[in-house]
Amino acid sequence: MLDQFLSGKSLFGSDGAFAPMLKNVIEKAFQAEMDAYLDSEQRSGGNKRNGKGKKKLKSGFGTFDIDPPQDRQISFEPELVKNR
Repeated sequence: MLDQFLSGKSLFGSDGAFAPMLKNVIEKAFQAEMDAYLDSEQRSGGNKRNGKGKKKLKSGFGTFDIDPPQDRQISFEPELVKNR
C-alpha cells in the first residue's frame, strides 16, 4: 500500500491496495458467521460446510469477487452481505 501511495497510484479501485484488504476482511467475517451458524444442532442434522460460492461485490474501493462459504443444505444466509 505504501508503494502505491508513494508512486502516486490510486489506493482505490480494483487495482488499489484497499480492495484486497477489504476482500480479506469480508471473507474472514463470512467464515466467522458460518462457524456460528453450523452449531452442533446443525451438524447433527447432517449439515456441514460444502465449499465456497462466487459473488461480485461493488464497493467504494472497487468491484471485486468474494468467495462466501456454503453449507450442504444451502440454508446459510450471511448477515454481512445478503444473498441476491
